[in-house]
Amino acid sequence: MASIHANPDFNAEELAQGLRKAMKGFGTNEKKIIEILTSCNNEQRQVLKKQFKTMYGRDLIDDLKSELGGNFEDAVIAFMMPPDEYDAHCLRHAMKGAGTDEKVIAEVLAMRSNDQIAAIREAYHRVYDRDLEKDVMSETSGHLKRIFVSLLQGNRDESEDVDEDRAQADAQALYDAGEAKWGTDESEFMTSGIGQLRAVAEKYHTLVRAVEKEMSGDLEFAFKAVLLSAVDQPAFYAERLYKSMKGMGTDDETLIRCVVSRAETDMEQIKSQFVDKYGKKLVKMIKDDTGGDYERFLVAIVGE
Repeated sequence: MASIHANPDFNAEELAQGLRKAMKGFGTNEKKIIEILTSCNNEQRQVLKKQFKTMYGRDLIDDLKSELGGNFEDAVIAFMMPPDEYDAHCLRHAMKGAGTDEKVIAEVLAMRSNDQIAAIREAYHRVYDRDLEKDVMSETSGHLKRIFVSLLQGNRDESEDVDEDRAQADAQALYDAGEAKWGTDESEFMTSGIGQLRAVAEKYHTLVRAVEKEMSGDLEFAFKAVLLSAVDQPAFYAERLYKSMKGMGTDDETLIRCVVSRAETDMEQIKSQFVDKYGKKLVKMIKDDTGGDYERFLVAIVGE
């Protein structure tokens, strides 16, 4: 269940007027901006951007950037992007410059449907005039590269069809596999269909723990992402959100990405998993680790 929904009384002209008033003149009414932007879903926010430009001849994103700052600005701009463009942005950012953030690549590619993958590839080419698959291939290597390129094909079996005999055989093979074999033979298995992966996980009840035990680093993360994409996506995001705020400092990029990307899909389930797993409400941890308008905006998205 989503935490952000379509507004049945959506009025783009009225909301555009409200945003203009909140940003015009001396001072900015951040509370009003938060209230308006979180009152409608992403599709409606795209209409709102066009309406704002029609009425005032101004770019809403540029105006928001000029009025806001810091993590609050980053979160608002992310929230205002169409999902495919935001995912493309996250992938480009993960590969641009020195070093590559393989965890971000794994998170985005593993958790998206075939149709979403196709849309992301198109958006990446449209916005950056680059080929996503070529960039991923140039920035990764080994088993990670194999998994990412396979996911990029957007050709996963999304049906619930299960071959029980194969599921049992795969579970046994995984049980028998030693550390040296994990990540080689299993690379092909981990890009199996959604229903098949879930069936294997049911037969091999400690599969996630086995991945954690036998792997490490980015490869472990990628395997868990692919596995949990079939078995339990909210659990994956609950862990991502917890780790983004645990300890000294906050990984604001991960916090923003997870909140924004799941607001209209399964945020309510993520919140439930968060409490079950960590004994603390997600919104409470956000309040403890952030502040100001940034905190208020994230809380408005996540919901109490």
